[in-house]
Amino acid sequence: MKIQMAENVLKANDAIAATNRRILQQADLLALNLMSAPGSGKTSLLEKTIPMLGPQYPSAVLVGDLQTTRDAERLDPLAAETVQINTGTGCHLSATQVAQAIGEMDLGRFAFLFIENVGNMVCPAAFDLGEHRKVVLLSVPEGDDKVAKYYTLFQQADVVLMTKVDLLGVLDFDLKRVRDDLAKLNTRAPLIMLSARTGEGMGEWIDWLHQQRSAVISRR
Repeated sequence: MKIQMAENVLKANDAIAATNRRILQQADLLALNLMSAPGSGKTSLLEKTIPMLGPQYPSAVLVGDLQTTRDAERLDPLAAETVQINTGTGCHLSATQVAQAIGEMDLGRFAFLFIENVGNMVCPAAFDLGEHRKVVLLSVPEGDDKVAKYYTLFQQADVVLMTKVDLLGVLDFDLKRVRDDLAKLNTRAPLIMLSARTGEGMGEWIDWLHQQRSAVISRR
């Protein structure tokens, strides 16, 4: 009975996610679901990304957090629109929450919609939000064993961003181990090495975003 209930919850979520995806597709924007452990640098990445995309590619952000609006407050001066979603005790965003948020937004104003999911490497992987691409962050301070430990998350990634790479050589981190683990789980997702602090890899990340947006729009 418990298994059936879980399946029903996921099926209901997936149906709403499919509707979200159709709405987002019609708006000519690229929607990205950013997932990672807490402290991996999602907000810092967006603080650098949004200005680099420039005013010709306006970005909206949905920020998921258990409590507070602190991350949203950091991003609000940079984004064309910022929406905070507080989940209370919920460890992930749901398609229903995203549907409610985008239902109140003028999506035609944006080129990109960044969904900053709740910091968690387990729960968000099970819930489709209607995004076009899944972005998974792994920061150097987290350690080089996370790909193998949280394989479900990394299997779904459309791109893996290794963040805080300016700390390589400072911390004990085996980059080859990460590459080997990814090669066993997901060969289609590129691994981009970047640092929001130094700017390393940001150009490659921005190029990837533009490529993915062009691919999504061309399918309309």
